[in-house]
Amino acid sequence: MRRVERALRCPAGHSFDMAKQGYADLSAGRLPHVGDTAEMVADRADFLAAGHYDFIGDALTPYAAGGFVVDAGVGTGSYLARVLDAAPEAVGLGLDVSKPALRRAARAHPRAAAVLADLWRPLPIVSGSARIVLNVFAPRNGAEFRRVLRPDGVLLVVTPGADHLGELIATSGMIRVDPDKQARVREALDEYFALETARPHERALHLTAAEARTLIGMTPSARHVPAAGLPTADLRVTASVLVSAYRPR
Repeated sequence: MRRVERALRCPAGHSFDMAKQGYADLSAGRLPHVGDTAEMVADRADFLAAGHYDFIGDALTPYAAGGFVVDAGVGTGSYLARVLDAAPEAVGLGLDVSKPALRRAARAHPRAAAVLADLWRPLPIVSGSARIVLNVFAPRNGAEFRRVLRPDGVLLVVTPGADHLGELIATSGMIRVDPDKQARVREALDEYFALETARPHERALHLTAAEARTLIGMTPSARHVPAAGLPTADLRVTASVLVSAYRPR
């Protein structure tokens, strides 16, 4: 497709409008869900800008390489931007269903674009074109990730560890990490990918009460934690994730 003013057009004559904020809508129909709210996205942008999750970006950048990078579940675009900064010859595309997130992702990096698309549907990406697919705290569509990756590409998946945010979960009523999380990840991906590495990464975050409330607000728990459960004092919180690299089968 080619960009013509504020639209993307294909040779067959199909046209897709671009929002004034810079992202394109390639959803091709009504979506069953709308993703993160504007409030959740604002909290995520503030929390990430403070550097608390920089260690996750640090774990992704060693895989940076020239070519096409897809961030499936791009959010604000911060992780995609980190990978592109580490690979000057790369270009990126962020996919998400949240319009508030895409408004930020469209401005996250000069070599990145943002598209409204449902990860559970066929992705609007040419087969075998992506050098890297990022999937950070987002749904996993194994079949489509395999289709869009090059044979020498890599899928990078970030999932919460068993102890992730354990202190907040214990005191605020946040949603607990699914104890079967890794089994469900393998179920989604093993048919299409071979696990190359799986490395745990953990940091102790020293948060003010306001930062802890922002952290809660950027997660799905924002819809469930009662006001009485929100932190009122500074606290130490464990951030624990697993960064897994997969190669196409």
